[in-house]
Amino acid sequence: MKKPGIYYVFGLMLVMTVLFSCSGGNGHKKDELTFEKGTFGYDLNFLEKQGDMIVLSGNEDKAQVIVSPRYQGKVFTSTAEGLEGKSFGWINYNLLESDTILDHMNGYGGEDRLWIGPEGGQFSVFFKPGGEMNYANWFTPAPVDTEPWELISKSQSKVEMQKEMTLKNYSGSEFSLLINRNINLFDTEKVNDLLGIKIPGNVNWVGYGSENIMTNTGDNAWTRETGTLSIWMLNMFSPSDHITVVIPFREGDEKDIGPIATTNYFGEITPERIKYSNDVIFFRVDGNKRRKLGLSQNRVKPVAGSYDAENRVLTIVKYSVPERDADYVNQLWPWQENPFIGDVMNAYNDGPLEDGSQMGPFYEIESSSPAAFLEKGENITHHHMVFHFTGPEDLLNRLSSDILGVTLDEIKQAW
Repeated sequence: MKKPGIYYVFGLMLVMTVLFSCSGGNGHKKDELTFEKGTFGYDLNFLEKQGDMIVLSGNEDKAQVIVSPRYQGKVFTSTAEGLEGKSFGWINYNLLESDTILDHMNGYGGEDRLWIGPEGGQFSVFFKPGGEMNYANWFTPAPVDTEPWELISKSQSKVEMQKEMTLKNYSGSEFSLLINRNINLFDTEKVNDLLGIKIPGNVNWVGYGSENIMTNTGDNAWTRETGTLSIWMLNMFSPSDHITVVIPFREGDEKDIGPIATTNYFGEITPERIKYSNDVIFFRVDGNKRRKLGLSQNRVKPVAGSYDAENRVLTIVKYSVPERDADYVNQLWPWQENPFIGDVMNAYNDGPLEDGSQMGPFYEIESSSPAAFLEKGENITHHHMVFHFTGPEDLLNRLSSDILGVTLDEIKQAW
């Protein structure tokens, strides 16, 4: 029998190499053509072209999360059903592909991203000293907008990152600080414990948390006179006519504990977009009208969420709220009479600006740490957690009732 020639052997090896490279040998990705836009596999392939991405995986690779130290330590997106499952985070494909740096804010996306408060008022870190507080003078601090973060360590279920920065507020005070940011992918036991539930067997899910630690590395204390900072977490998700944000709140007389919500951040929220039902707020997030609301410490509960009735996705956001009374920075743009009476959590619906342009559309669920009155070397920690559940609606209804205190029918019938 004649032995195969060297060219035959070389050709066979080349074919096998090509076949292997198209099969996703790294365990996470395949040829981009095999995934539709909107799936996790599509977003993973897209994001890996922008730079190094870290994929956390668990639950037999169904639960996956994409983290990027290069893009300010963001969790870009996640999935509960592997590469072919729905991608939950909002991603600004056009901006990422353009390689352009915008003046005011570079909204790359990210379903768990970190900013620094306050945004407005005399202690704002988004406005330079002395200028008028309007959009033309509003600039996102570069360390949380465009600059890369340092990767400390990574494993299959955890990423540790950090960023040193110096910021100056509107009143001229300067702050030197270090942010440590740790992303943890949760297992079943941890999710059940955090939410006080037992995940039904036919429900797919992903859950992760960010531990965010801010340390005063300067020589001076952060005081009520100098102003201070806060850790500000924001989740960016894709909106639709079928999605409603659900915010449980503490009941009580407004004379005693203040209004239920701040609803005039970017113009008053009209009744067709907000509804109050017993101890729950329903907020329409269709991406067509720029509006924002917020809850104070007297009203907030440590959990909120949303339901996508079209795709049957229940999203839960849980965050740390101190048991004792605390000060919170006021994020509103005008000069503040009470700069340390602010909101703990917020929900935002994106929409066109006055000139017709629009960054998104997207919607956000946000939380903030207390105002960080820190001595030299002291730190403050804020936890922010995200959970997505998909599956039969009767099982999702049970989870919604147990976690948010409201049924899916109540959510869907709000409008």
